[in-house]
Amino acid sequence: MSAAPPDIGSGRVAAVTIDLHRGHLDPAVATMPLPADVAERVLAANVALLTAVRRRGLPVVHVVTSYHGVEEIASNPWWSAVADTDASRRNVLRHQLPGSPGLELMPQVWDADHDIRVTDKKRYDSFHASELDHVLRSRGIETLLLTGVNTNSCVLATTVSGNARDYAVVVVEECVDTMDPALHEAALAVIRQAFGWVAGLEDVVAALER
Repeated sequence: MSAAPPDIGSGRVAAVTIDLHRGHLDPAVATMPLPADVAERVLAANVALLTAVRRRGLPVVHVVTSYHGVEEIASNPWWSAVADTDASRRNVLRHQLPGSPGLELMPQVWDADHDIRVTDKKRYDSFHASELDHVLRSRGIETLLLTGVNTNSCVLATTVSGNARDYAVVVVEECVDTMDPALHEAALAVIRQAFGWVAGLEDVVAALER
């Protein structure tokens, strides 16, 4: 990182996970799956991070994409254009619809006694048309430890949006990945260059525990 990182030990920090749900991470039901080994690795890293965040008594906010119906997806012209093609998002019109098992958070990352779930995400940007900003502002949060799927779409878009809202955004490198593997490092490079920090899991946990 070329810029000094924010003070993760300040207490005005929250972990924000993006789409750590079965729709990406459970091979049995996922409509937009990560490779099984990648999903397993990302989940393990998130468990380690979130355990440290909870131990500090800091908020954990899980953002989950969900729709009332397919028309809310199809209204996006690009998504409609790539549906049922050979694109990685070809299942977009079947992703996160009502009743889908994909709407469920992976159980490894969910603590019902501590965590907050934001279930109104509609687009790549987790702030757009959701209650995320209110949840964070009302708790005095200034720094986000960002994790989730996909690095080059939802994680990148949320980092850009968080930057525009004057949050300090720290993407935890081992806790993000993508179903477009060729673009993972490129997305992290864009974030480092212009929008936030990319930090290793070990360094973040150490900062939380200091």
